Amino acid sequence: MNWLDKAIEWVDPEEAYKRQVFRRSIEAERNYDAASYKRPNGNWRVLNESAEQTDRFSRDTVRARARDLERNSDVMNAVLGAYKRNVFGSGYKLRPGTGDSELDKKISDYWKIWCKKQNCDVTGTQNLNAIMRMVIQRKRVDGGVFLVKRYTSGGLVPFKLQILEVDELDTTFTSPHKKENRVVGGVEYNAWNKPVGYFFRQYSIDGFEVVNPIYLEAKDVIFYYTKRRPSQIREMSDMAQTINRVRDMNEFMTAVSVKERILACISVFIKRVFPQSGFGGGRNSTPEKHTEYKGKTITPGMIMDMNQGDEAQFLNPSGQATDAASFIKQEIRLIAAGQGLSYETVSRDMSESNYSSARQGSIEDELTYEEDREQLLEIMDEIYETFVISLVLAQLVNPVDFWQDKERYMGHTWIRAPKKWIDPLKEANANKIALYTGQKSWADMAAESGRDWKEVIDEMADIMEYGKEKGIDMGGVMFGKESKNEQQLQPGA
Repeated sequence: MNWLDKAIEWVDPEEAYKRQVFRRSIEAERNYDAASYKRPNGNWRVLNESAEQTDRFSRDTVRARARDLERNSDVMNAVLGAYKRNVFGSGYKLRPGTGDSELDKKISDYWKIWCKKQNCDVTGTQNLNAIMRMVIQRKRVDGGVFLVKRYTSGGLVPFKLQILEVDELDTTFTSPHKKENRVVGGVEYNAWNKPVGYFFRQYSIDGFEVVNPIYLEAKDVIFYYTKRRPSQIREMSDMAQTINRVRDMNEFMTAVSVKERILACISVFIKRVFPQSGFGGGRNSTPEKHTEYKGKTITPGMIMDMNQGDEAQFLNPSGQATDAASFIKQEIRLIAAGQGLSYETVSRDMSESNYSSARQGSIEDELTYEEDREQLLEIMDEIYETFVISLVLAQLVNPVDFWQDKERYMGHTWIRAPKKWIDPLKEANANKIALYTGQKSWADMAAESGRDWKEVIDEMADIMEYGKEKGIDMGGVMFGKESKNEQQLQPGA
């Protein structure tokens, strides 16, 4: 920018902006058609800004509109429901991996107890599974949510979770705890733009805000949101790309519904042979017994006398019902695609699907869910690690060398609850072939069923041993040899 442009910007920023855009458009037209400002791109005026500059003035409005659709849109809730069912579903099973089977069982038993609502939630109203489903929905709608570690008395261990919405950040507070830091949007950042603390508004029990915010260090706060650009420091609703289309579809369906209700109406008008009033007419000119029609309605089987000479005329609105099905299908396809999902997942309409298309759609959906699962499991890892430390501090478990070998004692895996198969027979045969060809192991098979492979083997051994005692062949693998039933089921047998 030369001195003339700077002077114009100081006097008239709007004119300086126009000059800058015009200059860029001239330069861009020499290289790319996509950068041209000629028709049809004449009204497509854009500028490159940091993520925070782009999001700052739109964040609250987008979130409010997404919440409105969450309350009132069936399609919006179809998308949210799909993510809740598939990202978390019925939950994850913990398998501790300390290397000490007795300690693993003890930690696993304590974890099941802690996951109850009275032990894991500061409000005592939600168990851990319910909390996780809620934070998934809040991330999709609001863009993010806070999970705060609270160390309180009561419960199994002095550690619970408090869930805070992004609205509770005090965006008006600008004074950092350390002079070299800065506060943006209620979050304190260091020189590397790393969050080091959060300022939250305080509210009384009746919902009124208290003047002074509270400050929480970042080590005690888990900020669950998706970062899409390096310069992004706050959340943006995951539904931002599709909320306009969701609302347009709702408005369209409302208009169609009103039209169909009008087309279904029948109105009756009475043509009187005598006028109701006036000189020389009116009721004096009508027969003695006069019927009034005001307020009358048509009911099935109705019998009613009319005045002599009166005539009933029916108005039946004619018109053709709007074919909304094709439009709605296309809109749902675009909404689903914008969220990385298949049409069948959002619409729950399987009329146009076969096994192959449903299977392919399910595979693509799984890849979409996997991104959110990975991020969610990182949060659950942090929660679990804090839980293990709390167990040690509460002396419920006492590993001698815990503080010297924390990574070992915090080792664990998550086993996801099984997903129902589209065609159980085909899936079972595919798994069988994959197992025999070495493409899958027993551990893989058990994990897909939501179980621990060691528990499965122990259970199978107990069942087969009991069957052997009773003289019954229970199938499966026994003493290193396959049973007759299993041999018959082998591919090519």
